[in-house]
Amino acid sequence: MTQATSKPRRGRPPKVPRDDPDTRAALIHSGVEVLTEQGFAVSGIESILKRVGVPKGSFYYYFDSKEAFGRAVMDHYGAYFARKLDRHLQDATLPPLARLEAFVADAKAGMARHDFRRGCLVGNLGQEVGGLPEEYRQWLRATLVDWQRRVAGCLREAQAAGELGQAADCDRLAEAFWIGWEGAVMRARLEGGARPLETFLTTYMEGLPR
Repeated sequence: MTQATSKPRRGRPPKVPRDDPDTRAALIHSGVEVLTEQGFAVSGIESILKRVGVPKGSFYYYFDSKEAFGRAVMDHYGAYFARKLDRHLQDATLPPLARLEAFVADAKAGMARHDFRRGCLVGNLGQEVGGLPEEYRQWLRATLVDWQRRVAGCLREAQAAGELGQAADCDRLAEAFWIGWEGAVMRARLEGGARPLETFLTTYMEGLPR
């Protein structure tokens, strides 16, 4: 008798649990690295798994799909960035407008550490918004509104401290900050240097009504 040759299974690998409780966190961290460098559409699961050193089955143990994984990465990044903003914009040891400058300086140093290969996840996803799920678009809009709210609060403190004119529209200025900032980050990646970030900050500060 001849033994039946087993055929390779097709489709998604079986879900394989991992003993390491930090595997999910490691996958998300790797996802942040990849998506801030490459964007969502061109990022493959294989490159993310390779960075962490886990089989594909382990990925599907934690995430049902690439879309679900992307959302987990976005939520992680959003929480991380909100903490970063609060750390700078609520720093009572600095005058309010100096807090904005401190945020930009920190972001500039962070981009330099990665040779300006990584950008902002929100900016990256925004450039490919036409091919993203509607849930992603809603998250992007809500996240930008949240960031604008935080900057507007800092600008209102600047008004109270006499650094900013009382007639200034802090909500509009906060929106303008993020519109300009995302463009500056993209240009910094393109040029491989900090000059666009510095140009943006100088121009923004000079345009504030005093």
